[in-house]
Amino acid sequence: MSGDGNFTKQCNARIAELTGSDVALLTHSCTAALEMAAILCDLKPGDEVIMPSFTFVSTANAVALRGATPVFVDIDPRHFRGPLCRLPRRHGPLERNRAGAWPEGRRGCSASPGLDLQGAPGRQPRRHGRLSFHETKNIISGEGGALTVNVQDLTERAEIIREKGTNRSRFLRGQVNKYTWVDIGSSFLPGELVEAFLFAQLEQEKLIRETRLSLFDRYAAAFADLEQRERVALPWYSGEVTGNGHMFYLMMRDIDDRDALIAHLREAGIIAPFHYVPLHSAPGGRRFGRAEGDLAVTDSTYARLIRLPLYVTLGDEIGRVIDVTSAWLGANS
Repeated sequence: MSGDGNFTKQCNARIAELTGSDVALLTHSCTAALEMAAILCDLKPGDEVIMPSFTFVSTANAVALRGATPVFVDIDPRHFRGPLCRLPRRHGPLERNRAGAWPEGRRGCSASPGLDLQGAPGRQPRRHGRLSFHETKNIISGEGGALTVNVQDLTERAEIIREKGTNRSRFLRGQVNKYTWVDIGSSFLPGELVEAFLFAQLEQEKLIRETRLSLFDRYAAAFADLEQRERVALPWYSGEVTGNGHMFYLMMRDIDDRDALIAHLREAGIIAPFHYVPLHSAPGGRRFGRAEGDLAVTDSTYARLIRLPLYVTLGDEIGRVIDVTSAWLGANS
């Protein structure tokens, strides 16, 4: 029932295969994987970590917990997220493309909400990446995450951090005759019941991805005319990116336009939320981090973005979402 049983090991192996990573270590959340990564990076007071302001709070918390400073930067107008990376001095904005998709050659390193689990053979691997299996993601286990590692000398320390700072994994492999406390760490392991659920999801990864992409494409086709008429903007993409259908969003004219559509859809029984509140404007962001520049694109994106329902079992209900949304947009043009 506890961590690192048969289902955990099967999930670890499958995730490593799908992501093209050397090792995958399941955690009880992506937040835990981020905190492990911050320890592996040896973050300390005085360090700065550049990240998009338009991301979930766990990205910044992992940095702040080590005493380092999150530095919030703006995003490319075509994109609304960016990857987490550690840089020693000031650099320009970081980019990421639409709806959970990565530019070619950059897949596999993020605290991504819906990372495409296909591998990237022949591409240079990143040192480590983080995955989320929260219930709002594509592949889910209710709560859950994973740390992927592509550098051999980090693997053993990642195992130690994950197991409360002990060398338990080496003990179980017969490499030491007892296990003991050797480094800092915490209890980052998930339980077996959660991983049994996750393994069933991983077995259906291709079907889940293809179903979500078909829903994404149906939305895109339905609202293409409204985009041509400049009533809304749709997720940007090109032949250089691959998607996984994590989300579909509309970019409205302004915050009043966005909020009015959200309220209209709610009255129709359709839940369509806006996205993250930018971290640079949050009390915690002002206390523990700093913004680089005015982040105008981030603020504008936050004020205009609305997420439409997108989940595997949405089925024909997508037609009603499209009809209700299109009718309101047409009547309020």
